Amino acid sequence: MSRPAPRLRKQKLDWIAFALFASLVFIGWLMIYSASHIPNQSTSSFLDLGTSVGKQTLFIGIAAVIFLATQLIDWKFWSTFGYVVFAVSILMLVMVLLIGNTVKGSTSWFSLFGFSLQPSEFAKFGTCLALASYLSFHQTTLKEPRHILISISIVALPIGLILLQPDAGSALVFTSFAFLLYRTGLPPLIPLVAVFLGALFIVSLVIDPIYIIPFLIWILSAFFILNFKKKERWIIAGLVLFIGTITGLVLHQPLIPIAANAVFLVITAIAAYGNRMQRQLALLVPGLVICIGISFASNLAFNNFLEPHQQDRINVWLRPGQCDPQGSLYNVLQSKIAIGSGGLQGKGFLNGTMTTLNYVPEQTTDFIFSTIGEEQGFIGTIAIIALFVILLFRILTIAERAKANFIRNYAYGVAGVLFIHFFINIGMTIGLVPIIGIPLPFISYGGSSLLGFTLMIGVLLKMDGARYS
Repeated sequence: MSRPAPRLRKQKLDWIAFALFASLVFIGWLMIYSASHIPNQSTSSFLDLGTSVGKQTLFIGIAAVIFLATQLIDWKFWSTFGYVVFAVSILMLVMVLLIGNTVKGSTSWFSLFGFSLQPSEFAKFGTCLALASYLSFHQTTLKEPRHILISISIVALPIGLILLQPDAGSALVFTSFAFLLYRTGLPPLIPLVAVFLGALFIVSLVIDPIYIIPFLIWILSAFFILNFKKKERWIIAGLVLFIGTITGLVLHQPLIPIAANAVFLVITAIAAYGNRMQRQLALLVPGLVICIGISFASNLAFNNFLEPHQQDRINVWLRPGQCDPQGSLYNVLQSKIAIGSGGLQGKGFLNGTMTTLNYVPEQTTDFIFSTIGEEQGFIGTIAIIALFVILLFRILTIAERAKANFIRNYAYGVAGVLFIHFFINIGMTIGLVPIIGIPLPFISYGGSSLLGFTLMIGVLLKMDGARYS
């Protein structure tokens, strides 16, 4: 008689994801120590709450308690009370506007017993829960405008409150929930249009809108042509017009290409009407007018609505040659020099000269990646990026294997928030994106960010364990 096969021990925790999370936290602790290290300083500073590394040690201890707590709470608690958590986070955002501390022009912090708490970090968790709850409701479908509007409103509410602080960087993070909306059925045209309009706004800050308008008109004409039944001759005419447009703009005669493209658009629009494209005409022609308006409004908004420090950040990103190396350009310039000086293998732990001499401002928070680059070199920076990428893929794996829609939606939300933090923070340090004050998850100094992300990851890993039950 054959013996029954032994049952495999069921794994309750994704140890790979946990190991990646713990590794990033430990590396962050080391980098904070290095960035705030004073030569010949006693190692007792690890426990000195008057130092950055001492405070971060305390934050890591609290984060460990939070993580353990998330493993003791049934995951269904979060699906049941997701809206309650969201409401509490919204209340915190309202309260911080009324009684919060103002730091560097932004009223974003509560001060508690000598420590600061940023409610926007926890609002990401609350928003993720609420949106996951709503999208997992069996009657919700993102093919209906009403459900799309409600979903966007859940995200727009914290964005609006955070912009009132004002903290544009934290508000930008919430746009990452577009990934969750897309994965749950949002028509891809909506995020594509949003990305196009955002790119148009940015490009219009660098290039005179009068040079952009001919291309906008030409793109609309090309769309009509590609939907014609007989389009060969139209395509040839469009290509000739495109070459003529380029020539006119190179010769700094933009009005001629504008006039030529406008005439061509009228002709193609008439042909489109004849090809029964009335619906496309009704949507796209007003869309062209909106695009032209955005192009002209970009500079107006830049000069009249943005604060001087916000203008400086955009200028550093888009027009670095016009910025003062000792002024607005200083942070990014020093960060790039520090990263570049690390070479292939880096200068070694605690041996970063630019880090030790404090050449890079905010090096324990927004620019901590420059410490990694200087001391650990190209190999170290690639290793950090690899850890984040593997963790992101692991979270997506958790999402794909989830049996419950709520867990799947929550995992997609966490992945989006983590990615935008990771991408923008590293992009800031090398000048790829504007400086908007977003920390590097698990690595940058700060209790609010560490505790917020620990809460998100801990709850996610607890939810993932539900597939074994």
